[in-house]
Amino acid sequence: MQIYLPIAEMAVSAETVFMLSAFVGLLSGIFGVGGGFLTTPFLIFFGIPPAVSVATQASQLVASSMAGAMGHFRRGNVDIKMGLVMVSGGAVGSVVGIFIFKLLRYLGQIDFAISFLYIILLGGIGILMIMESFVSVLKKKEGVRKAFNDSKVSPWVLSLPYKMRFPRSKLFVSALVPAGIGFVGGVLASVLGIGGGFLIVPAMIYILGMPPLLVAGTSLFQVIFTTAAATIMHALMNHTVDIVLGLILILGGVVGAQFGVVLARFFKGQTARVTLAIIILSVCLKLVVDLFVMPVDLFSAEYVR
Repeated sequence: MQIYLPIAEMAVSAETVFMLSAFVGLLSGIFGVGGGFLTTPFLIFFGIPPAVSVATQASQLVASSMAGAMGHFRRGNVDIKMGLVMVSGGAVGSVVGIFIFKLLRYLGQIDFAISFLYIILLGGIGILMIMESFVSVLKKKEGVRKAFNDSKVSPWVLSLPYKMRFPRSKLFVSALVPAGIGFVGGVLASVLGIGGGFLIVPAMIYILGMPPLLVAGTSLFQVIFTTAAATIMHALMNHTVDIVLGLILILGGVVGAQFGVVLARFFKGQTARVTLAIIILSVCLKLVVDLFVMPVDLFSAEYVR
């Protein structure tokens, strides 16, 4: 069934978009990742303008993050105070990201910038995942066992001013650090339409020293507000949020994630990481080809009834 996207100004197959979002949701359920960093490239491959893909994907993140955060909240795995400090930084980051987005659009470079940044992002993530899996295999063969002290805070973090107490996480650290982490998440949400969990979660563990049990829920808590702010500003300032596309993405993502959770038990450990890394690097390679390889036909004409 063909459906018209008013903001993207094009007609698409609703079934195809649904299956695309369901596939990303499936990957999210299997591998435990947000999937936002894959949805936008897939939409671009499908012909959706990059600016619309980014802004609309941000709206989908609001719904998916809210569902995940509610589950963690019921289990007591959210540090509200820490999350609110991160939200304050995320709000500023969202505003800065929107202005960067608007500037790139004004210069006529937004499509190139989004594709190029995704190439760096996906390429970096994929390579790091492959390297991590390779190192893990070597360590397993050598019988190396490394303990991780999840309560240790980096010395430079302890030296920063404006310290606050976070009773839930049992931390006494500078508010500048979680606010800075939230700022990065806000910029990523506005410019690339992603929650930035692949950066935020490790930063919360290795820089802040938060207990891993609280990290996922607190991260999702702040993503709700930063992506909501980014979505609203995209809609008001850039007019790039396509609500019709967003609703299909949300529905497909929810359905796909349910199947992914069921299939997750068949993908474990190194196999799961390597499989996801291969998918990410394949998407990265397709972006590279589309962006830098000259097409056979530089110009084409199409008759539209």
